[in-house]
Amino acid sequence: MDRKMRFGLVGAGVISSHHAKAIAGNPRAEIVAVCDSMMNKAAAIAVEYNITSVYDDYEQMLKRDDIDVINICLPSGMHADFAVAAAQAGKHILCEKPLDITKPNMERMITEARSRNVKLGVIYQRRTFPAAIAARKMIQEGKLGKMVLGDAYLKYYRSPEYYKSAGWRGTWALDGGGALMNQGVHGIDLIQWMMGDIQSVFAYSAALVRDIEVEDTAVAVVKYKNGAFGVIQGATSVNPGQETRFELHGNDGTIIFDDQGIKHWSVNGVEQAAPEVEATASASNDPANISSNGHYILIDDMIQAIIDDRDPMVTGEEAKKAVDVILAIYESAREGKEIVLA
Repeated sequence: MDRKMRFGLVGAGVISSHHAKAIAGNPRAEIVAVCDSMMNKAAAIAVEYNITSVYDDYEQMLKRDDIDVINICLPSGMHADFAVAAAQAGKHILCEKPLDITKPNMERMITEARSRNVKLGVIYQRRTFPAAIAARKMIQEGKLGKMVLGDAYLKYYRSPEYYKSAGWRGTWALDGGGALMNQGVHGIDLIQWMMGDIQSVFAYSAALVRDIEVEDTAVAVVKYKNGAFGVIQGATSVNPGQETRFELHGNDGTIIFDDQGIKHWSVNGVEQAAPEVEATASASNDPANISSNGHYILIDDMIQAIIDDRDPMVTGEEAKKAVDVILAIYESAREGKEIVLA
């Protein structure tokens, strides 16, 4: 390709700066426009990243023929409508997590993108972390033997002020859930990416300490399609927040890692030298404390996917899986029974 890939941002909230930083730092990319219903927020991003065009009307931005990719940085419950509009305008889409918050909306996004032959990628940056990549490779190669347990501990702290900072936070309509749908979705995506798809869940969830519609604390027992069991714990109620932690056990080995790196790596009962991996920024206490490195990798992958005409690293179909698990957890908590995923 003899020119830079041209991006347009929709949404100028907290997460948009990570998208903007990653695009601005890529020599193969440039941001040509930003849109937000609050013009002052869009203008602030534009000044910081030298973006020449600012909009408060998304339809007007989509009319431009010099935008290749739309980055969706909006509240979760708004993703589908904006993604579908982008696809209908012939723009590729890179959507912040989660894909959306309902099955019909996710299916609509996937169908529209496929039918229009545009790429739909989703930001699950934990899939780019070296510890997770190395652990998944060990499982796929059978080095841990038959998998028996796969656990994800996703214990964040979010203050009352956090939930009051934006009207959509902690609501079913736009956040789609609480500790699991907003924060824990990254870890739920990661545990099923490493362990394999989840078959069923039995769960409890509730708002134990925060005055919000959705859960601040949840626990689920899961059964994977490969027969292994596991536990998912998600919270924004613990104080202080803890490092996210993943424990993977097979009958021939164990891998445990958290945000600081690999804690245990053994095969056949013998602890081995683990791959050297850097610590990752932890958002367990501060939602802004995330690295833009994962965004950079996924944005660069989207550029290459368009050039090569292949799927991006995290497709809509892949991204839908974590949300399906969360929706099943919510259903289980409401109904008090095991829920089998379709």
